Amino acid sequence: MLPAQKQQLAALIEQALAGLGAPPLSVPLERPKVAAHGDLACNVALQAAKALKKNPREVAQAIAAALRVNPAATGLVDAVEVAGPGFINLRLAAAAKLTVVRQVLRERQCFGTSSAHAGERVMVEFVSANPTGPLHLGHARQGALGDALANLLAAQGWQVTREFYYNDAGVQIDKLAISVQARARELQGQAIEFPEDGYRGEYIVDIARAFLAGETQTSRDGRAVRASGNADDLANLRDFAVACLRHEQDMDLAAFGVAFDHFYLESSLYTDGKVEAAVRALVASGKTFEADGALWLRTTEIADIAGDGGPAADDKDRVMRKSDGTYTYLVPDVAYHLAKLQRGYHLVIDVQGSDHYGTVARVRAGVRAAAPVLGIDAPAGFPSYLLHKMVRVMRAGEEVKMSKRAGSYVTLRDLLDWVGRDAVRFFLASRKADTEFVFDVDLALSQSEDNPVYYVQYAHARTCSVLAQAAAAGVTLDEDAALHVSLAPLSGAKELALAARLAEFPELLREAAEQMAPHLVAFYLKDLAADFHANYNAERILVDDADLRNARLALLLATRQVLRNGLTLLGVSAPEKM
Repeated sequence: MLPAQKQQLAALIEQALAGLGAPPLSVPLERPKVAAHGDLACNVALQAAKALKKNPREVAQAIAAALRVNPAATGLVDAVEVAGPGFINLRLAAAAKLTVVRQVLRERQCFGTSSAHAGERVMVEFVSANPTGPLHLGHARQGALGDALANLLAAQGWQVTREFYYNDAGVQIDKLAISVQARARELQGQAIEFPEDGYRGEYIVDIARAFLAGETQTSRDGRAVRASGNADDLANLRDFAVACLRHEQDMDLAAFGVAFDHFYLESSLYTDGKVEAAVRALVASGKTFEADGALWLRTTEIADIAGDGGPAADDKDRVMRKSDGTYTYLVPDVAYHLAKLQRGYHLVIDVQGSDHYGTVARVRAGVRAAAPVLGIDAPAGFPSYLLHKMVRVMRAGEEVKMSKRAGSYVTLRDLLDWVGRDAVRFFLASRKADTEFVFDVDLALSQSEDNPVYYVQYAHARTCSVLAQAAAAGVTLDEDAALHVSLAPLSGAKELALAARLAEFPELLREAAEQMAPHLVAFYLKDLAADFHANYNAERILVDDADLRNARLALLLATRQVLRNGLTLLGVSAPEKM
């Protein structure tokens, strides 16, 4: 049911309640778990019974009676029934169910979108890989989830910024540099002892070979990094290695169809003085102390970091500056999020692996302590997090654990090479983020209804095939012409069920955005595809009766549009032939 129709029906029930003398109540309207019970169910009679001092079933019957005689319900509600202790089951009129067809044909790619958050800004930060190796499965899942979430938020009117945070400062970059240096010396014929905790992938050898050859790597900002070829030149080697890996990650993201509006360097937090400013603010907040030569943050004493009125969620105080004078990851993380606030982003969603769970409380605590000192308004619960569990890959019935190039893990590029962008994006967005996921390569390659991306894309291709058949027979009906077609001939159960599914799309997008749950779109698309295939198998579309044929083609056009809109949100193509 379309949101406007739902609001209209809720208002009619509220009117009936007012007539009974009930106080204002929220009217929940939900799809019954059992389809035979009707199109919508409402339990408001159970809520109102206590205030009215009446039996809930008696209240439900009174509401039902009021709806049956209300002229405003004509054409919207076909039947009202009372079940059980006081549930109200409603069956919508066929004309009301089919209203969605014209709305889709009018709004087309905008169908399902909303301007509810127009003018509001949100940042979605995701992938944010260290420039020390190829993108792995965790980055792949973040890419699919983060980009789809950004699309969903934009569809609700948000002004979305996609940001990638480069951890280009710290020990992991030093480790990269000495790993490449060791391989470069090895290529020169020197006997080396490879660093025990160095990066061992094949890509390190490739970078070392390019460095010795004196190649030039251009960074995203246009700065050319030319390799000196001198393995003792660790600073140049470091810059060159980072530039190479940033370029490789850029190429993988482009192949994945993920683009960012802004890239933020961790190193800039130090050069711009933001790290030192954050430390000073935290000390000035009175929430730090020194012990064992280190500087600590009292994260256990900073209350309501989740924004729910509760106490601090951290289980112990955290080190900010170690005894050797270097900062822990907590400090630049806090400085980075303070910078987000200073840039005007009061809603920030960080998409990270569940292994970052422990950082949630301490980053929120640090921001909450430092922000007032800096004169920054930090909302409670800032930033928001979408944490995902990791992915396992199965191929030929066995788990794949290593990549030839990375040396120790399966990469995003591996998945793209094996099954293609569409399957990777759909599969990785099709599970709730906090659930573990097994990526079955063989399933992703199969052309069967068990493969969800194939099943959905085939539904879209099938709609295009029918329209091509119609055109070949001399019947051309586009969206503009279909707007003027009578839908009255559509009366089959499968046709009405398909229309009802189309009407769920706007509410589904709102819910998916609010819950940060792109998987709901994938679930919906599978259900929509199932309804379409069922209708296709039950009702012949290109019949001799022109009125019935055109009505069915109009429903087909609407279905094609919604399939396309949903796939676009997930970053998946809508092929016309398969």
